[in-house]
Amino acid sequence: MSFCRISVWCLFVVSASVGIFVQTPSSSSSSSSTSKHPSSTHVRKTPARADSGLDAGIVGNGMYRNVGLGFSCKIPAGWVLRTEEMNAPEKSLPQGGTGEGKSAASGRVLLAAFSRPPEVRGEDVNASIVIAAESVAAYPGLKVAAQYFDPVTEVAKAQGFTMTEEPYDFPVGAKTLVRADFQKDRSSRVMRQATLVMLTKEWAVSFTFIGGTEDELEELVEGLGFGGK
Repeated sequence: MSFCRISVWCLFVVSASVGIFVQTPSSSSSSSSTSKHPSSTHVRKTPARADSGLDAGIVGNGMYRNVGLGFSCKIPAGWVLRTEEMNAPEKSLPQGGTGEGKSAASGRVLLAAFSRPPEVRGEDVNASIVIAAESVAAYPGLKVAAQYFDPVTEVAKAQGFTMTEEPYDFPVGAKTLVRADFQKDRSSRVMRQATLVMLTKEWAVSFTFIGGTEDELEELVEGLGFGGK
């Protein structure tokens, strides 16, 4: 079974966002997604492929909402969005990735949010949220969410992460996802990552949260909700 396409790249390009995520000059000046997330009076719908059948979701009131997939996710105040850049057609997998032959129609990044612009270096960990969805049809043999962590773990190790918690069932309200936790030591800093995965009939959806402390990480995870939240 060979998995590892758009979601795996997104999970770990954000994990190593200090120095790996490269924003083109044109995107910094022309894309509305590079600004801070909308105020409570503004709602932005992320562009989506008309033929994908995937709800791209809406950002507004400090929240990302996806009615089609049935979830919402809180975006902390002052964070910047890079969703459109992460979906740029010229974006490629990092060296060592196994996403050769990946079709743009197979999935997309639904949300990419950072506590500061990824191209800006800082002393602290750049907390972040990345949500991505891929077509289940792109992965023959994918039956349960735990299988999706096989390539995720390989890429994590290649980026210097270690798995601190193997995949386990993780309830979010009435919904049960599969979660795995990773950690990366960067001199005096520790980068903590939680990745949650769910499968629908058509989509494999991954939710990746990164923080500098356990409390920060869990606060980000708690911003994810299903149903009426």
